[in-house]
Amino acid sequence: MLAQIFIRVNRLLHGTRFESSGRAFELDRRHREGYSSIRIGFTWNNAKNKARTLAAALRQAQGKGGYGTPNPMVLLRLGFVGNGRPPAQVVEVTALSTVVSACPDVTNNINMENAFDPALKYERAKADRRKYVEDILKSQSRKKVVVAGPGTGKTFLFKEILRHKGRCLTLTFVNALVEDLSLELNGLSKVRTLHSFARSLLSDLIKKDIAIVPKLTDVIREDAKILVNEDVDFNRLFNERDDKNALIEFYGKRKCYYGNCYGYSDVIFDTVQFLERNPDKIPVYDQIVVDEFQDFNRLEVSLIDLLAEKSPVLLAGDDDQALYDFKSASSEHIRKRHDYKTEGYERFSLPFCSRSTRVVVGAANDIIEAAVHGGFLKGRIAKTYMYFEDADKDKISGENPTISYSQFFAAQIPWFIQNQIGEIAVALKGRFSVLIISPTKNQSRQLTTTLRDKGFEKIEYTEKRGAKAPSLLDGLKIVLGDDKSNLGWRMIAKYLLAKNDFESLVKETANAKARNVHELVSPECKLQVKEMMAVLRTVRNEKPIDEEGVKALKKMDLDPYEIMRDILAEELDLDSQKFGDPAVRKIPIRAATIEGSKGLSADYVFITHFDDQYFMRNNKQSLTDKDICNFLVALTRARNKVFLISSKKTEPMFLKWIRKERIERFVKHQA
Repeated sequence: MLAQIFIRVNRLLHGTRFESSGRAFELDRRHREGYSSIRIGFTWNNAKNKARTLAAALRQAQGKGGYGTPNPMVLLRLGFVGNGRPPAQVVEVTALSTVVSACPDVTNNINMENAFDPALKYERAKADRRKYVEDILKSQSRKKVVVAGPGTGKTFLFKEILRHKGRCLTLTFVNALVEDLSLELNGLSKVRTLHSFARSLLSDLIKKDIAIVPKLTDVIREDAKILVNEDVDFNRLFNERDDKNALIEFYGKRKCYYGNCYGYSDVIFDTVQFLERNPDKIPVYDQIVVDEFQDFNRLEVSLIDLLAEKSPVLLAGDDDQALYDFKSASSEHIRKRHDYKTEGYERFSLPFCSRSTRVVVGAANDIIEAAVHGGFLKGRIAKTYMYFEDADKDKISGENPTISYSQFFAAQIPWFIQNQIGEIAVALKGRFSVLIISPTKNQSRQLTTTLRDKGFEKIEYTEKRGAKAPSLLDGLKIVLGDDKSNLGWRMIAKYLLAKNDFESLVKETANAKARNVHELVSPECKLQVKEMMAVLRTVRNEKPIDEEGVKALKKMDLDPYEIMRDILAEELDLDSQKFGDPAVRKIPIRAATIEGSKGLSADYVFITHFDDQYFMRNNKQSLTDKDICNFLVALTRARNKVFLISSKKTEPMFLKWIRKERIERFVKHQA
């Protein structure tokens, strides 16, 4: 009978064959939860009794010294090949050398130094990672789904699968990924967001140029309140494929009046409906790659399913990183396709994380383990997430063996970040990148402003101007390009007319023979618009603005002084005004919210306001799967080190989920 010993250790043993008293021992690496496992298979007479004897001997040997890193824990599992049952015995010892000393009759003459040969370890790690990629490349299936955790090499896989193909398409939901992927896949595939692809495809199908107005659904939602006395979330109707809802027809009529422009959701909706009616028009590609599939909603999945009818498709994603439920996205779509019995997709995985250090990978697995144990992440795809053994990464991991945790008042956080960046610069004496992740936009904005005031010149924080609701400026920008646009004039009218007058105007536009909006507004309103348009043209041409222009900008909710500062910035010589440490002045820093950090990575990541108040959406009433995914995404942006910074004295729940030995407590909360 062939018995097996399964050992989980901090260090790895890679595919080394040992000769001992005529026995051949094959050590085969396994992995689980950021640690590593090996399997020793050997022929053993009366194996069951021998296993019990070995287990008893190892229990007595607990606490003895170990080999390699200080106190590496070993989990020894004894079982029998082919019995299909859990291991019969489980024993914990402190080191692999204990196995040798406790059971010399079984393990004598195993060459421990050979087992830990670094060159062999790295060679085997590369081979193991390559095998996962080759399994995907060799597959003849036209429908593949790849579950890949953060930093596990999706871009490399995409390059390999697109190589030597003809007409290829790569789709993603995350705007931040488009530019990076376009560069990486240059010459191999077109890279588009799903919205831009749908817009281009629909334009070709209907032989007509299409304009995207992101706030169109908000405008028509306001119209619905006035015309049918209903508050309708049209994005939800489209995203969840509520095709038979009567209000879809209402939306179509209003869109037609506004010039057949499209919002983000309805451009995909109309594309899907067109292709469902005309399947012969579905475009054909040699290969389609879809990234971040866990963040797709039912409508977007409908388009992917249509494309999969004519072209080979590879879906890539990770249900542990599902963030965009605000647009009705659901991780159930990738989970369903991972169940190949129901959807016909062949499933694969990329388990090796080559981005983050050993401690970050381990902490991510701690979070997942605690979440599952606590009853969260139900239905989650079971997957392995492992640190990739690499010489350079091992060096970085050795230099950054822990995650830093500190407590500071919110006002002190920029000071702490400034000091840490300075210390990193002293230690590295070279270039590095920084990502600052905060729970809210306001926190990101404030940190950006304060750090700029401290002399950091290359800090970037991009935020869309204006409120979510359609603004006066939104309307003016449309009219700037089309002076008779019904949509632009309707947006403007909301802000320039009294409420009753505005509602009367909207009702008049719903008549069968409704006139254009610019014909319905008063001469006085048109004069105001003319004056504001003149100011916008002045700003666009970077010319001086007079006092009346300043008043007009303020009416448009624009800061005239900020505009003029931006215009003059390149012309002014500010060298004499520079301050702060010149060594870190040009360090690239990016500030983002958790959702905004998706697709980003940096050498050093600061996660600010790390408190239950901000990381639990329901104000500490209950934890959600979304909260867990948010933290996992933020944590795994780091290539070198993570700094967790609380602004409250109470330690957050997620900190308690991470093993204590992984955390370095930096400083107590300042009084």
